[in-house]
Amino acid sequence: MSALGTPHLHLRATASTSDRARALAQAGATHGTLVTAREQTAGRGRQGRTWSAPAGSALLMSLVLREPPDLLPLAAGVAVARVCGDGARIKWPNDVLLDDRKVAGILAEGRPQEGWAVLGIGVNVALDVADLPPELHATAATLGLRPGDIADVRDRLLRELEVALALDDAALLGAYRDRDALRGRPIRWAAGSGVAGGIDGAGRLVVELDGGGRTELEAGEVHLLPAPRG
Repeated sequence: MSALGTPHLHLRATASTSDRARALAQAGATHGTLVTAREQTAGRGRQGRTWSAPAGSALLMSLVLREPPDLLPLAAGVAVARVCGDGARIKWPNDVLLDDRKVAGILAEGRPQEGWAVLGIGVNVALDVADLPPELHATAATLGLRPGDIADVRDRLLRELEVALALDDAALLGAYRDRDALRGRPIRWAAGSGVAGGIDGAGRLVVELDGGGRTELEAGEVHLLPAPRG
């Protein structure tokens, strides 16, 4: 298999780097094929949301991965968090946080029957939060670097992804748990609320339910709640 990031297609603007990467994957693109863009007009995250970033302020990238591991989203989270710094934490299933604010998003979309996945990652490298829509000002974070640093962040991330993807499941789960943003904290989701109890061996989020008992979430979106007052 080729190294991650080769070949590399860079676009001045595109609707979605993941859409371009998916088309390349379907056409037979090799493992490690990278698509990046200075600007996305229809970048997306989970739950059909858009990924918003002014042109030239964020790392916008998508990778074609052949025979991806089952725990791909966890490996991506660990790699992105390592690049974002010692204080970065992973909010299951797909966000990386700095001080509980989102600095990066991850979206893995696969075709298991065809043996490939596209891993989309957006990192706010040189973003000025004031340039985002007002509703994002309280929840977005940035690395606070310069636009010229985006390529360096990309290269570091590709190296960290190589390392994370090579970990066995036990090592990967341990690395993820070291940066878990949710463990021990109250959360809610569409079907209930409780306290996050970490991830299990399959990468599911374990929740101790408010009404008693526990459950495991395989997918979906969770929200942090304010800690109860003592």
